[in-house]
Amino acid sequence: GADDQLVIQVVDVPDISSKPQRIDPEGDLRLPMVGRVHAAGMTAEQLEAELVTRLKVYLQEPDVTVTVTEFHSQPVSVIGAVGSSGVHQLSGKKTLVEILSMAGGASADAGPSVRVTRRAEWGRIPLTESTLDSTGTFSTVDIDLKALLNAMAPEKNITIRPNDVISVPRAELVYVIGEVGRAGPVPLSSGTSVSVMEALSSSGGVLRTAKGSQARILRRTTEGE
Repeated sequence: GADDQLVIQVVDVPDISSKPQRIDPEGDLRLPMVGRVHAAGMTAEQLEAELVTRLKVYLQEPDVTVTVTEFHSQPVSVIGAVGSSGVHQLSGKKTLVEILSMAGGASADAGPSVRVTRRAEWGRIPLTESTLDSTGTFSTVDIDLKALLNAMAPEKNITIRPNDVISVPRAELVYVIGEVGRAGPVPLSSGTSVSVMEALSSSGGVLRTAKGSQARILRRTTEGE
């Protein structure tokens, strides 16, 4: 794609070999002897075949090797509860798990799902539960993060496309305060709820100084109860 950098090796053609070549904004390469080649959208192997065809005007059996040294045209945004959020470049075929690994993996406060959003130009996300927005410009899917990372749902480990946005929301929180080992928030990393036993255990358990008969659960509801 545009702005990617290549190094092309052609035996017996020093004017082309070993010199960094950058694809221009129109997706073209301009090479001595060959002229303009529209490289955007090709694989390295396809570009090699195209150069071999063109160089046969000058050489009997052109020996061509194309290596991509820098990727700048295939960004993927990874945001939310990951080790290193930001823009990552695809270099070859990458799956969702591989991209999450490149971003440092899900952090301890990650929620139970990961959301992938894709532009319509790359087709709809190939999962039955994916949805289109009202304009048909994007498709979106929410994937169970635990099942994905534990290899319990390999079919959800989809191939990532350029300009995909991968979002790992932070988990909702339950607060445990008072006479417990570690008062503070407990993330709902495995779903939308947690049992009282699990919440207390995650907080270091109840201390001997606690007055258990006065333990309370406070919940905010839309009805004001």
